[in-house]
Amino acid sequence: MSDERLRRWRLVLGGEGGHDGTGVSLSGTDQGMDAVLAALYREGDAGSGGGRRAGLGASAPNVARWLGDIRQYFPATVVQVMQADAIERLNLTRLLLEPEMLEAVEPDVHLVGTLLSLNNVLPAKARSTARAVVGKVVAELERRIAQKTRSAVTGALNRAARINRPKHREIDWNRTIRANLKHYQRSHRTIVPERLIGYGRAARAVQRDVVLCIDQSGSMAASVVYSGVFGAVLASMKSLKTSLVVFDTAVVDLTDQLHDPVEVLFGTQLGGGTDINRAIAYCQGLIGRPRDSIFILISDLYEGGVRDEMLRRVAAMTGAGVQVIVLLALSDEGRPSFDHENAAALAALGVPAFACTPDAFPDLMAAAIERRDIKGFAEKLQRSQA
Repeated sequence: MSDERLRRWRLVLGGEGGHDGTGVSLSGTDQGMDAVLAALYREGDAGSGGGRRAGLGASAPNVARWLGDIRQYFPATVVQVMQADAIERLNLTRLLLEPEMLEAVEPDVHLVGTLLSLNNVLPAKARSTARAVVGKVVAELERRIAQKTRSAVTGALNRAARINRPKHREIDWNRTIRANLKHYQRSHRTIVPERLIGYGRAARAVQRDVVLCIDQSGSMAASVVYSGVFGAVLASMKSLKTSLVVFDTAVVDLTDQLHDPVEVLFGTQLGGGTDINRAIAYCQGLIGRPRDSIFILISDLYEGGVRDEMLRRVAAMTGAGVQVIVLLALSDEGRPSFDHENAAALAALGVPAFACTPDAFPDLMAAAIERRDIKGFAEKLQRSQA
């Protein structure tokens, strides 16, 4: 029998100390794969001489970690089977339904990601509890980010709406000076401002179109949660026209659910492959006013679609005047894993790819609305987080 077949049998049988009869020792990634299999498909008990002896136990953090591990080691189709088996074999529904568990573990973004990853295999009874947990976290996130986001966006829109007959307190001195440099009086060492430029009030009409395009692969769970909440906040502002699109290998437009961020999150499907090119193609069709549009792609850039075409689409959008921003993550999780080659290719197009914390996102939106240098914003953000 070949070494590869012996290795596979060792993973299937789960024996230790040679009890499986294969004589194969595991290392590296195989050890991690064996551990997640052992936690689910254990045989015998802790006192037996063979079989799998690991387990998840009645611990929500352990469950969350295990769900992340299986997405790391197995393809989406296998992950779905293992999640369904976990619900049945380890009684995870009991864990999700127990009030004691929810009291012991503070519901947070990561727990929401766990519940969303189980979305398609949760029994009907568990869904109501899951929605309650997600609703609690979403409400807390909205309290944290809504006011700052609205203030930052409104201020940016006001500053972007320039007027030429401003009151004194509304004068934009930097722009006024630049516009009147030709009127510099050398003898008096001053500028005669024949034309004043000021900050105007944002009109009631839609000032910017915002398209959020969110990668819903398993590694992006926290980013999906934050993006859904931010999307709902932006959609509540009449001065913005906000669209929200999620994708894996398929594309789903959730714009009509933005009035309820909980519905948005339960409309996602964490896991699966990634076709960024297909998602960008769909979003291009949503953009009718390129120079007044902001396109935000939130993805780790691991492309399963046509990479060259994806880059051509981004170049076409920037060439048409769209403000394109690529976020490798929208979360507090620290340095993300991402495709460095694709990130470098986007940077060469003038589109820097960087991670952004939820607290910094309102300032990023303000910078985008005012068409400030996003590369400079990213560099400043990275220095502040170092």
